[in-house]
Amino acid sequence: QLQVVESGGGSVQAGGSLRLSCAASGYTTSTDCMAWVRQAPGKGREVVTIIDRAGVTYYSDSVTGRFTISPESAKRTLYLQRNSPKPEDTAIYFCAAARGWPKPWTMSYTYNYWGQGTQVTVSS
Repeated sequence: QLQVVESGGGSVQAGGSLRLSCAASGYTTSTDCMAWVRQAPGKGREVVTIIDRAGVTYYSDSVTGRFTISPESAKRTLYLQRNSPKPEDTAIYFCAAARGWPKPWTMSYTYNYWGQGTQVTVSS
């Protein structure tokens, strides 16, 4: 069983930067992809980015060019670097993992493992 724990959330002003971390433990070889998913107040979950074991990445249109997903395999940690955050990026950010390639990768129900989430608030 895989466990993931997010950290690094908090408050940031628009235009600043923030890096979220996701520490994985347990049976990490059971998953093939990891992703960051967010849920804004009153909205559904949005998958913003995904990475597979080969390093292939995809981003949602809402974060392309501003967010970067990157793994640090030695530490079993996944990062989300958020540059130029906007108030609309305010959300709970979750780390998620999937067995195989989730189809479609943009839908949160295709992921098998979830962290508890970390709150990020962006002020204008």
